[in-house]
Amino acid sequence: MSDPKRPKTSDMDLNKRCINTVRILAADMVQKANSGHPGAPMGCAPMAHTLWSHFMNYSPSNPSWFNRDRFVLSNGHACALQYCMLHLTGYDLSMDDLKSFRQVGSKTPGHPENHLTPGVEVSTGPLGQGISNAVGLALAERHMAATYNRPGFEIINHSTFVICGDGCLQEGVSGEACSLAGHLGLGKLIVLYDDNEITIDGPTSLSFGEDVLKRYEGYGWHTLTIGTGDSDDVSGLIEAIKSAQQETERPSIIKVRTTIGFGSSKQGTAGVHGSPLGEEDLAKVKELFGFDSTASFHIPEDVASHYSKFKAIGSEKEVAWNTLFSSYVEAHPKIAAQLKRVICGDLPDGWDNSMPIYKPEDKAEASRKYSSFVLKSIVETVPELIGGSADLTPSNNTKVPGNSVDFSSLTPEGRYLRFGVREHGMAAICNGIAAHGGLIPFCATFLNFVGYCLGAVRLSALSHLRVLYVMTHDSIGLGEDGPTHQPTSGAYKAALSKKTSPSVFALSRQTAHHVKGTDAEKVALGAYVVQDAQNAKVILTATGTELGLAAFAADKLTSEGIPVRLVSFPCWELFEQQSQEYKESVFTPGVPVLSIEALTTQGWEKYSHAQLGMHTYGMSGPGGEVMKHFGFTTENVVSLAKKLLEFYQGTPAPALMRKPF
Repeated sequence: MSDPKRPKTSDMDLNKRCINTVRILAADMVQKANSGHPGAPMGCAPMAHTLWSHFMNYSPSNPSWFNRDRFVLSNGHACALQYCMLHLTGYDLSMDDLKSFRQVGSKTPGHPENHLTPGVEVSTGPLGQGISNAVGLALAERHMAATYNRPGFEIINHSTFVICGDGCLQEGVSGEACSLAGHLGLGKLIVLYDDNEITIDGPTSLSFGEDVLKRYEGYGWHTLTIGTGDSDDVSGLIEAIKSAQQETERPSIIKVRTTIGFGSSKQGTAGVHGSPLGEEDLAKVKELFGFDSTASFHIPEDVASHYSKFKAIGSEKEVAWNTLFSSYVEAHPKIAAQLKRVICGDLPDGWDNSMPIYKPEDKAEASRKYSSFVLKSIVETVPELIGGSADLTPSNNTKVPGNSVDFSSLTPEGRYLRFGVREHGMAAICNGIAAHGGLIPFCATFLNFVGYCLGAVRLSALSHLRVLYVMTHDSIGLGEDGPTHQPTSGAYKAALSKKTSPSVFALSRQTAHHVKGTDAEKVALGAYVVQDAQNAKVILTATGTELGLAAFAADKLTSEGIPVRLVSFPCWELFEQQSQEYKESVFTPGVPVLSIEALTTQGWEKYSHAQLGMHTYGMSGPGGEVMKHFGFTTENVVSLAKKLLEFYQGTPAPALMRKPF
């Protein structure tokens, strides 16, 4: 709610100068860079001013204060707007940083990046991702409030605010995520929709004629409209946001009619979307707004004074929260200790002690089953693990004892998420959960459907977010589902231990045989020797279920007098992090290597001299028959290994691990 301690801009002249300062400062940034998007910042300035001045709780001195409100600029191309607000309110973003907009090594990149700029929550730019991340941020707040708050101690109590544009709401990912947000009743999610009726091609009427608010009503959202978004009288906007805050059972979207590039001679056109205004037009804008047309990056004293007060206000709020937290620790020491730990992102001591360990004589299962066994052990010891499946729970095997309660509006303490058939939205929501902090999200579907998720998966990596992707049915070995559906303890341990990286588990539907010599601890090395022979003549390396096939082939070759080294290779990226000495200890220079994987051979040529893999799509049929058709049999692996040995007979195989840099 609007805070009585906040400095008010009831002085209309000051209000106008604040908004116009933001407009001009953003245009100055784009002009100096000779690159960027001035139009949206100029149109959205009243919204940003209203949020930062009247509603959001934030602490510029400590951008990571846990109970801050989260702000997402979903139309990330408008980032000059966000950088201006961060600078004006006292974040560690200097005027020189603003002047370095879009330059190499600057803290003000061309789209917001969470790991580069203090005060930026999520990396946005690909439209639709930010608003979808915001659903995850709001979901995380709701779950953590239900988990950690106690009577008299609302330790977790904050909102998620979003500014988005037409493009964000056209992208399918936002529809997926916002549909789920409405279903879950995420009432602390408030979206300001910049309805400027312009896209790059021109008027939105060229391709976008739907009633957006009717659609969001159908999703279960609370909807409002402000028809005067350009005005420096923001009283209507303030009342709309207050109304959104009072609606606690539904997320809210406020359609704000604005003029892109407000004040420019090109306002209201696509011409002001993605190009600098030009010196002449920018000078005229400054004159129009009562500024010195020859001055750049100028902030009037009264504007600077108004915004500078929020740094102290934020620190005061943080101190009050810290005081409350100290009392919370005394009253509820056990749950408070857990909250402290998860905020830091640390795993609990001994979290992996109960993870299952398998022996070769154990019953063979599909690796998706092994995944469920591991999940069962760690959901009990890692309470911050939360996630679910895109309507494939029985196939992904992701619902286990310990996460049996579904997250819903009635049970927000639940740790299992029913994403529905929304793969892209699912992944983007998980990015938001991870960015919020305090939780480790996982999501699941078939590996082939990761294509639906790729936009969000890429941002998981770019943003350094710990998201676990549980992708099952990983190869042609699944059989009857055909080519449209084709594409474990140690893996989970390695993934959970990576605070700043997403991980993808490629898990099988078909049986994965236990192989003697496998070691959960060594998975973190990326590749390791499972079975060895003195003076090995050939190295067989494989991953997943194909390791069992390689082991059978190694036994057959050994029985014929050919010494073989068997290497398990679960993760290229982890292996690349190892020393040169270790790499050569696994793949001995001069010894030929055959790789085996029932997926593409692309990438394996970096580590192997010959590859058995897929060069076409798969086919429908019983799994064993499909594998046989494509050559994934013991007999064929043995035959290929012999051909490889014959090819290099009398000549050392190239040392693939040795490179100049």
